Amino acid sequence: MGANLRTLVRVLRASGPIPASSVPHCALALLVSILRSPFSLWERKRVESLTRGGIAAPDPVFIVGHWRSGTTHLYSLLARSPEFAYVPPLAVGMPWDFLTLGAALRPILERALPADRFIDRMAVDPDSPQEDEIALASMQTLSYYHGIYFPHRFSEHFKAGIFFDGCDEGQISDWQAMARLFLEKVALQQPGRRLLIKNPVYTTRIDMLREMWPNARFIHIHRNPYIVFRSTRNFYRALFRELALQASDKVDLDTVILEAYPRMMQRLDHDSARLPQAHYVELSFDELEARPLETAERIYDALGLSGFEAARSDMESYVNATRDYRKNTYRFTAEDNRLVEKHWGDYIRKWGYEVPT
Repeated sequence: MGANLRTLVRVLRASGPIPASSVPHCALALLVSILRSPFSLWERKRVESLTRGGIAAPDPVFIVGHWRSGTTHLYSLLARSPEFAYVPPLAVGMPWDFLTLGAALRPILERALPADRFIDRMAVDPDSPQEDEIALASMQTLSYYHGIYFPHRFSEHFKAGIFFDGCDEGQISDWQAMARLFLEKVALQQPGRRLLIKNPVYTTRIDMLREMWPNARFIHIHRNPYIVFRSTRNFYRALFRELALQASDKVDLDTVILEAYPRMMQRLDHDSARLPQAHYVELSFDELEARPLETAERIYDALGLSGFEAARSDMESYVNATRDYRKNTYRFTAEDNRLVEKHWGDYIRKWGYEVPT
């Protein structure tokens, strides 16, 4: 519903036939896009005028790592710092208009927010930090979320949205332009702060992000791959249930997940090796879960960030508020464990993980 008309039309054309049950939703999205277009155009011109001389803020800090590795928990903890700007829910839902039309409609839109995320029981409120991927999917054609919306082309959308497979220079340049535009808008909404951005897709794009923001910092968080596999399978199934506009029963999820993880980690290894030492830090989810404040302080020290002491009490409040949060639980079958070991064994051994009991 937050997409522009150009993106909607292109993605619909590229995604195969739409079943009759989804036609009303797609028609409504097109209508809403047309009605919003004057506001979207006005907001873009306004942003271009305000950012012509650049944004007076340090380059962003990016949290990367495969889905279900603890990126959201880390993001939510660090975003408690008053030093950081982050992506709020309304910016995700209305990326073209959240500074103007979105601000005017905020009381109505906030009532429409879900109580928690579809994939787990993490609460969502008007100030919950969000990743920017759904917003970027509403601004251009390269996103794995287009594969969630249109599963008949899931593999193509996924590979293009994560690895730029089959994409031409124009599509990639368009993605870069929209990513820059969206983050500039977030920076304008929360002026003077350093952007803190979380997106698993960026695990494969460190080199590109450094070209766009030469002094960007990166935090990589990893988690036991056996847990990541089961949790990622659950992640996609839950998103298909909530968001798919086509049948998803033909998607070979396990193959996509098993093949994507090593490709993402190999790209991360390659790109992160070229970063200055003070621009990259790596940690485990287990470390974050066991010692959240100490881990946050280590991140600040490793990346040369200031303001940890000022943020400590707010971070501690977040830790106390989430102390009773119950993670999803999974059964680890012998077949699943064998597949994970076969495809992801290098990283299991690299980080010293074992099969969960």
